[in-house]
Amino acid sequence: MKQTLQIGRRECLLYNEGEKPKVLLIQTLGAQERGSIDSEVDMISEATGTSFVMAAFAIGDWEVELTPWHDPAVSKRQAVGEHAFDTLDYITDSLIPCLKERFGHLPVVLGGYSLGGLFSRWAASKAECFEAVAAVSPSLWIDAWCGFSDAHAVYARYVYLSLGDREEHSRNKAIAQVGNNIRWEHEHLKQILGSDHTTLEWNTGNHFVDGARRTAKGFAWCISRIQKDIIISNKEK
Repeated sequence: MKQTLQIGRRECLLYNEGEKPKVLLIQTLGAQERGSIDSEVDMISEATGTSFVMAAFAIGDWEVELTPWHDPAVSKRQAVGEHAFDTLDYITDSLIPCLKERFGHLPVVLGGYSLGGLFSRWAASKAECFEAVAAVSPSLWIDAWCGFSDAHAVYARYVYLSLGDREEHSRNKAIAQVGNNIRWEHEHLKQILGSDHTTLEWNTGNHFVDGARRTAKGFAWCISRIQKDIIISNKEK
């Protein structure tokens, strides 16, 4: 079932896949995802066989609303880097409470692609409400990412990372750092979360290939880890 709702000040596409959902998925929804979000949800359902709710909320200005701090390599606009906390506040103060009132207290997975992936990973160090995050082809080439990651805890229990194998071969020197940075990030997360709680998956192609499929794989990995925890918890009761 798919609905278009106004939650707070944002449009939200809400998918309820199956009865008695086990997990709540939240995704940033830019213009580039609108044409593929339906197929992405189908791929997640097929890959997991798990009932879930997906809430994809509209992003009006991708750079302004998702970039956690200013970096001229992302944009020279001054507003870029000043409003990621506003987006996070929307998720934590408006979106999640509304969805939990409707569906109950489900584990929450936040995910996104590109700057949406960067935002998701950043949010895992700023809010404690996410069980897992799917940072898919994240823009971890942003200036000072490794320093930020090293200095901040990760509240999510699981972090999925992925990258296309051609992304680090960009002619843009800033973007070309993404390969080194994501390898560093993966090793860092293994040390602080444990190797079973994070993964780095390499996909074929550059940044603009198979975004929906890559994102679906990220959410599916997170769901599988949460489901495993539920099974273990039920056995221990």
